[in-house]
Amino acid sequence: MNQRICAFDGCDKPHKARGHCTGHYMQQQLGKPLTALRRHTKHGITGLDRLDLYTDKAGDCWVWTPGKNKKGYGSVSVDGKQSGAHRAAYELAYGPIPKGMQVDHKCHNAACVRPDHLRQATSKQNQENLAGARSGSKSGVRGVSWDAAHQKWRATVMHNGQYFRLGWFATVEEAGAVALAKRLELFTHNDTDRLTVSKAKGLNHD
Repeated sequence: MNQRICAFDGCDKPHKARGHCTGHYMQQQLGKPLTALRRHTKHGITGLDRLDLYTDKAGDCWVWTPGKNKKGYGSVSVDGKQSGAHRAAYELAYGPIPKGMQVDHKCHNAACVRPDHLRQATSKQNQENLAGARSGSKSGVRGVSWDAAHQKWRATVMHNGQYFRLGWFATVEEAGAVALAKRLELFTHNDTDRLTVSKAKGLNHD
């Protein structure tokens, strides 16, 4: 018995569904024009198509749904090379990423591949854009730690290798406000801080 093959002219791959092989069936499902399958593509579709196929766009973020690493970043093969899914999404939308530059998630969602949620950043700028305190923080507030010797909360900020010690305070709130003000003075990519201040001004205005 002869094995049924793909109906696409010139394609000799085994039939998968709706008359086509896996690659052409995937093209069909994506609403793409049927074209000859190319090397270095998965199921005959490009990296951008794959990002569409494996992305959940139900919410504001476009969430990469296949496997992720321990930090939550997705991985995708583009032209035969493995890349972070967010980096691939950025390059497909905006072009190559210069050597030494990183791709920062403005949304703080490591699994997000929505291009307008991404931006180029230096390592320093990427570290500035945190959603809050680092894991394990006793205060729960960025830039605030408990100083047992003084029995007070200490406010600190690190900028370009320089450690700014901003003083000791009776409450977490006081220390947090001082640390936030210093970050606003020194940082350029601390979006959460700026949003916090903007919201506070809006409430005060009302």
